[in-house]
Amino acid sequence: MKKTKYIFVTGGVTSSLGKGIISASLAKLLQGRGFAVTIQKLDPYINVDPGTLNPYEHGECYVTEDGAETDLDLGHYERFSNTPTSQANNVTTGRIYQTVIEKERKGEFLGTTVQVIPHITDEIKRRIQLLGETGKYDFVITEIGGTVGDIESFPFIEAIRQMRWEMGKDCAVIHLTLVPYLSAAGELKTKPTQHSVKTMLEQGVQPDIIVCRTEHHLNESVRSKIAQFCNVELSSVIESIDAGSIYEVPLLMLEEKLDVEVLRKTNTAIPQHIDIENWKSFLNRLLNPLNTVTIALVGKYVELKDAYKSIHESLIHGGVANECTVNVKHVHSELIEGENLEDIFRDVDGILVAPGFGPRGIEGKISAIRYARENNIPFFGICLGMQCAVVEFSRNVLGYRDAHSSEMNPATSHPVIDLIPEQKNIENMGGTMRLGAYNCRLEAGSKAFELYGELLISERHRHRYEFNNEYRKAFIENGMHLSGINPENDLVEIIELSSHPWYIGVQFHPEFKSTVARPHPLFKGFIAASLQYQKSSGR
Repeated sequence: MKKTKYIFVTGGVTSSLGKGIISASLAKLLQGRGFAVTIQKLDPYINVDPGTLNPYEHGECYVTEDGAETDLDLGHYERFSNTPTSQANNVTTGRIYQTVIEKERKGEFLGTTVQVIPHITDEIKRRIQLLGETGKYDFVITEIGGTVGDIESFPFIEAIRQMRWEMGKDCAVIHLTLVPYLSAAGELKTKPTQHSVKTMLEQGVQPDIIVCRTEHHLNESVRSKIAQFCNVELSSVIESIDAGSIYEVPLLMLEEKLDVEVLRKTNTAIPQHIDIENWKSFLNRLLNPLNTVTIALVGKYVELKDAYKSIHESLIHGGVANECTVNVKHVHSELIEGENLEDIFRDVDGILVAPGFGPRGIEGKISAIRYARENNIPFFGICLGMQCAVVEFSRNVLGYRDAHSSEMNPATSHPVIDLIPEQKNIENMGGTMRLGAYNCRLEAGSKAFELYGELLISERHRHRYEFNNEYRKAFIENGMHLSGINPENDLVEIIELSSHPWYIGVQFHPEFKSTVARPHPLFKGFIAASLQYQKSSGR
């Protein structure tokens, strides 16, 4: 069994510095040197998981193969490392406390007083080490959410302190801070970093490596000052300068020798060869495109940078696979009206209708889909986007004027999207959710089969309502191809319009499986079709 070593990534000064990208970049470099690596995220909020959090609060909810609703950073982990994550890769304060309280109720603590130390910190340590105990990994990288000094983070920092004491050189701590530039003074300032490290020291943790997020290059004087005042070696002060793309960060960290420093700090033999040629090739194609396409992303959270994070990254992957840049035109579905459709979509090469829950902006999505269908513009509908396509087709082709999803209109006489019968008596909302990976059988000769190149696929789901099978015959007779079916429950997973150049709706979330190493075939196909539409329309 492998002896697993643990790397902790903490943040200081401010949030949103990119701990997840640094963690994912380090994992990529360690993989390139032949090590098996996984990454986990410890979130300090008290929700058990982010599944019920509003995107305005938390951005995208990412779903793993085993159906865990997790932090969006797990998407970065998978896209960079090409390694699936699981329930064990995302742990919240809420889940920690829930587990400890359940154990106390069962009498597992034999009547002792349950306290933050040792009971909460012991549970945190147990969760951190679960992945290491599988014997699969040389390194487990653990990102601690939030910022050092936050009251919510105290138990996590204490757990790190204990593991450092217990494991010695089998643990290392990376602290990511901000080195701001004051333009009036013309100087980079190290004081915020000094104070951030001092806060960690007050909690008993000395960082081994300090990664400095900065807009300007760190000179030798600045590096020396940080090293001296923060008790680290000069080689352990790593510059993380702003990059044009997150996909440049691994190569920037390679130049700064972050992976070498981690291996040195953990007394790990340093392989001389590193294989990241595929990553360099991807980045070269990303930065040197031959073409550009414009995709309209239609949704109700388009003003939020992280609400559709995985879709944005999957569009980048699909673009690189077609050697083109993808410009995303964000279209708020609530602002779509019948008379402004041509103005909105005149300059786009493809229309993607995003997933979501609830009725807000639904009619705008339906109008956008009708415009794509009637004008032969490549259309891609994901989850609710696929359901809206079913509603649009029902109303405007089949003639069911009040057709709708029973989620949005329980009184509709044509519930073309509905709960399946066995779900209708379940009162607990979570009990009706399909989460995680499910199989889908493709029909030979379909567009989906052409793109995937195989008959049986597996994709991740996060939804509650389904295509109503009572309407299958009417759809097929009117040219809608039901090309993907779940073989276990006979549920419709993919729809295609036979008379349209590229019109696909999927009930699952393909964006959760697109990675740098393996761009998703549906996104590749959608961008290829958008390029073809652009050329044929002479734009």
